Amino acid sequence: MGSIDIGFFSWDVLSKFVLNGFYFSVTLTVVATLGGIFFGTVLALMRLSGRKPLMWPATFYVNGMRSIPLVMVILWFYLLVPVLIGKPIGAEWSATITFVAFESAYFSEIMRAGIQSIPRGQVHAGQALGMSYGQNMRLVVLPQAFRNMLPVLLTQTIILFQDTSLVYAIGAYDLLKGFVTAGKIYGRPEEAYLLAAVVYFAICFGLSWLVKRLQNRIAIIR
Repeated sequence: MGSIDIGFFSWDVLSKFVLNGFYFSVTLTVVATLGGIFFGTVLALMRLSGRKPLMWPATFYVNGMRSIPLVMVILWFYLLVPVLIGKPIGAEWSATITFVAFESAYFSEIMRAGIQSIPRGQVHAGQALGMSYGQNMRLVVLPQAFRNMLPVLLTQTIILFQDTSLVYAIGAYDLLKGFVTAGKIYGRPEEAYLLAAVVYFAICFGLSWLVKRLQNRIAIIR
């Protein structure tokens, strides 16, 4: 094995191979986060509803998804769904739908914990004012729950960004795929993997630092 040389990595390589993958990784992260929070909140409310027809399906879905490795869900969806519907859906679309479905289970647990962290007195106060269950949740409970869980939600988003590298398994052109493609073309696969690791580390470490600062600020406000 020759010595490590990252001299091949230039703006030309970055613009041709890496940026498109980076855009997809960021887009996948944003879409999966927003979709995961939306559907996760619905699942959390179903589990907290006290109604078995709502609780049981939501509990089964959340526990089932959280018990399966993400890479297996990605592969199952990519390989099995086209067989069921009779046509391919593409690696990028498959990855997006899979991530939203998978992350909903994790965001559901975060939101459920956030909702349960709100003192019952807040709920009773809303009921005393004549609010319905939906109004109480929308106007009183959920805004406070989101504020309480914001650092945890952002931390889960950082983990989600790291997990986007798993779509490489189905050929989606993400950030890792961009580096690997450049490494193959220029005959520097080791350097490509090394640079990919450095970029992932820099992004995730920087975001984690910002989340920590936000968490400290929220703690001071409280």
